[in-house]
Amino acid sequence: MLDYRQLIEKYEKDLIRNRRYLHQHPELGFDLDNTVRYVKEELTAMGCEPKEIGNHGVTAVIGKREGRCILLRADMDALPMKEESGLPFACTSDSAAHTCGHDTHTAMLLTAARIFKELEEDLPGKVKLLFQPAEEIGYGCRDMVENGILENPRVDAAYGEHIMSCFPKETVLYGTGSMSTGADLFTITVHGKGGHGSVPHTTIDPINIACHIVLNLQTVNSREVDAKEMAVLDFGSINAGSAGNAIPETAVLKGNIRTFNNDVRKQIKKRISEIAEQTAAMFGGSARVEYSLEMAAVNTDARVTELTGNEIKKHMDLEKVNDHTLKLPFSEDFSYISERVPSAFFLIGACPEKGEVLTQHNPRIIFDEESMKTGVLVYVAGAVGYLKQGKEETI
Repeated sequence: MLDYRQLIEKYEKDLIRNRRYLHQHPELGFDLDNTVRYVKEELTAMGCEPKEIGNHGVTAVIGKREGRCILLRADMDALPMKEESGLPFACTSDSAAHTCGHDTHTAMLLTAARIFKELEEDLPGKVKLLFQPAEEIGYGCRDMVENGILENPRVDAAYGEHIMSCFPKETVLYGTGSMSTGADLFTITVHGKGGHGSVPHTTIDPINIACHIVLNLQTVNSREVDAKEMAVLDFGSINAGSAGNAIPETAVLKGNIRTFNNDVRKQIKKRISEIAEQTAAMFGGSARVEYSLEMAAVNTDARVTELTGNEIKKHMDLEKVNDHTLKLPFSEDFSYISERVPSAFFLIGACPEKGEVLTQHNPRIIFDEESMKTGVLVYVAGAVGYLKQGKEETI
């Protein structure tokens, strides 16, 4: 049995070097010029032939034998905030910081790539790497899919990872089925007829319509969604008018949907349009529903999870592995891939042994760097576990 941990130790200095460079040079969304340059240079130096894909994505394929192809994804973008970790390699920018841990994901997949290159002659298939932009704004994975990341070579399965500051260091957590909620951000624009507040009968009041839409939509959860299902439908913004004695032409509502069940998600989206439009029409106005973000829940495939997870377990202390059903209330744009190919997803615990336990996106967050080696192990062992089953097995 291959000693993956020995190989990881061999490249530990590169793992830390890459992570700290990326940590000190965060970039946002699709604006990843320096990050893309760095990743391509590292891949080229280890003998890969990286290619840019879509809007600031990077991909490379490792493996010389025929067989299955598995896609491994790491996201690269940071958050628009200032870091306050106090680390000696902390970013000094006021406008961007890796407080979600995507710098570690990129560094872990780069190290995994070094190991795959070392094992390339014996890999029983192909590993396709994806270094993805713009996960934090929810559009990066969709852009990669639309630009063909799942083709040439065609991807048979995929998985991603996310480092987690709130779980014990060097632990691995995963499960099957829906593991994260979808995220849909919507805007409802209500059109009425403005006029003087003293003669409301000559107007069509969009504020009144908007209020009724909000109230009517509250019955979707309480009367139309199975009580066993988790679903959130709420509003965070309502804007209309500028004067107390004038009825405006429009009112604008903004809200979001979260659910683990993609069928429930579709049901709620359908009812938002129906209820908004019909409520507005009842009062003589109109309503238009638009989505600024549409992201399904991440669904993990039982067989891919079994093949990858079983191989990972062979190289870990089983007390540090939790393979029970996992449901977390965050959203992940990896769903654009998991909707299209059988997928798995792993969480890597990286809570420091000392200090305050903080969640992602906190400006003071610190990830345990030793835990990155566990993340590399998950990438390498999981991929090999899937590929070595042979192309004859159909998933």
